[in-house]
Amino acid sequence: MQYSINKLARLAGVSTRTLRYYDQIELLTPQRISSNGYRVYGQKEVDLLQQILFYRELEVPLDEIKRIVSAKDYDGIAALQSHLLALKAKRTQIEALIASVEKTIAASKGEIVMSDREKFESFKQKMVDENERQYGKEIREKYGDSVIDDSNAKLLGLTAEQYESAQALSRKINESLKIAFEQGDPSSELAQQVCAMHREWLEYSWNHYSKEAHLGLAQTYVADPRFKKYYDDIEEGCAEFLRDALQIYCQ
Repeated sequence: MQYSINKLARLAGVSTRTLRYYDQIELLTPQRISSNGYRVYGQKEVDLLQQILFYRELEVPLDEIKRIVSAKDYDGIAALQSHLLALKAKRTQIEALIASVEKTIAASKGEIVMSDREKFESFKQKMVDENERQYGKEIREKYGDSVIDDSNAKLLGLTAEQYESAQALSRKINESLKIAFEQGDPSSELAQQVCAMHREWLEYSWNHYSKEAHLGLAQTYVADPRFKKYYDDIEEGCAEFLRDALQIYCQ
């Protein structure tokens, strides 16, 4: 079956403007252009649009979606299976948050006693689940299941105070990294303080720290576009700067 841009937009619940933009960035191009200049979409484009919307629902950036779906080894069935696992994980996160809110309401009414640890369980689980969804395959292949499982267990075992400290430290790292980057010297005292804070932050979830592993992670911050985006969102070039600073720190 073939669709005009208006019919496909109505079918998928998106705007024609969105479809035109996807065409403009070569993410979803029409099957053909009709003799009167209108876009015509076929079954292949319908299926691809469904995949794109799945990725968008999981908050994957458009440039990353384009990289994934245009890869020569892209497997539609494998992608659907991956979407299913991610959606199930998201459902688990939502259910955990709902349960936490319900407990908090009951505790506020004096119906139950809620420990400080329980107040943060859903947030820690969400962090673990999101890390698994975004980076699980790669880091498990690189470090092994036992290392990652131990790391997740340590993170989930943090007390409320430790969890809050880790979150505060993460914010401080990003703030200090921005200042150090603007100064422009990865060997500066501030840049090396950032590295030391980064090590401290890692040790909230790492059971065994090593400079080799830290340096390997630094390389990943530049090589993997997802990590790179996280640090470059602070300021463009921060990922490379942090890598360079960590190379000095880990000598």
